[in-house]
Amino acid sequence: MIDYILPFIVLILVVVFIHEYGHYYFAKKYGVGVTDFSIGFGKEIFGWNDKSGTRWKICWIPLGGYVKFFGDRNVFSQADQEKIINKYSTEDQKKLFVLKPLYQRALIVAAGPIANFILAIFIFFSIYTFVGKDFTPAVINEVKKNSPAMIAGLKKNDIILSIDGHEVKSIMEVSKFITMSTDEYIDFIVSRLNQKLSFKVKPNMVLTEDNLGNKINKKMVGIQLGAFNNEVNHVKLGPVKSLYYAVNEVYFVSVSSLKYLGSLVRGKGDTSQLGGPIRIAKITGQVAEFGILPFLSIMAYISVSLGLINLFPIPLLDGGHLMFYGFEKILGKPLSQKTQEGFFRIGMFLLLSLMFFTTFNDLKDLGLF
Repeated sequence: MIDYILPFIVLILVVVFIHEYGHYYFAKKYGVGVTDFSIGFGKEIFGWNDKSGTRWKICWIPLGGYVKFFGDRNVFSQADQEKIINKYSTEDQKKLFVLKPLYQRALIVAAGPIANFILAIFIFFSIYTFVGKDFTPAVINEVKKNSPAMIAGLKKNDIILSIDGHEVKSIMEVSKFITMSTDEYIDFIVSRLNQKLSFKVKPNMVLTEDNLGNKINKKMVGIQLGAFNNEVNHVKLGPVKSLYYAVNEVYFVSVSSLKYLGSLVRGKGDTSQLGGPIRIAKITGQVAEFGILPFLSIMAYISVSLGLINLFPIPLLDGGHLMFYGFEKILGKPLSQKTQEGFFRIGMFLLLSLMFFTTFNDLKDLGLF
């Protein structure tokens, strides 16, 4: 168990620190006072004060973090500015978040999720530059009898060119594109005898095990892949190409995640794949056993997820605060405190419901239900 907990804590410390540092960096840039920079919640384990008076600390519950600004009562949604102005001196007012221009407040809030995307891009960029990226074309070596692929018309020796409109540049991408597909049919474009052919494959949903031994519902089309001409093409990329593919990977993960969530809203998605901290800890520990590169990759994917989730327009999340600023821009003034508090109650209910559901899935995954 300790083998799972330590990698998870390291991952959370890095991903959360980067997220909160995004808020912190732009807060300091625009002269906002920062009193606390916390990794984790609850009682402080240890910490220190810097020269500007910020308390940097690590707390016992490593499931997030926060940056607390000077004069913070409800820092992102304070509507009653008159009371604030009367409470603080002219000098102190310069350090108050709520008195900053709207664009500065929006940048400070958005900087956390943006920092998570930048971290993921940096990790992928480093891997592609110093380790390399696979560009081995995917060839179908075998089509299972009576499988969805055979029924659709795929054949042995077909070279897979694209899946659901995504160009397949590597044999490694085939499983990823199939897994991330959210439609009933998966669109394949293959090369057969120098001709491009299109096929629609309806995958079977099969309860199986992933490479780590975890039980998952997986889309299966019934093909076995091999390398084109049995040659593996793994190359280190230059800075420009590495950056391009790193940004493209973050974009793909973000769009695919949004499509998956959209399928859940429509009632067509597989809710068993939703997991919380327990499942993340388990997978992180399993991946860490394979080495530093898989661990860094899972860190990048978690960082993308954290950045994306925090942009959802749900009060209590960064996206909720950005939503309030959108209303403020349109109306010319902040929403009333009563209205914002109503939104926060809705946001709290949604987040608690999601936490309950994902925790139930995690416990079920462990065989406790």
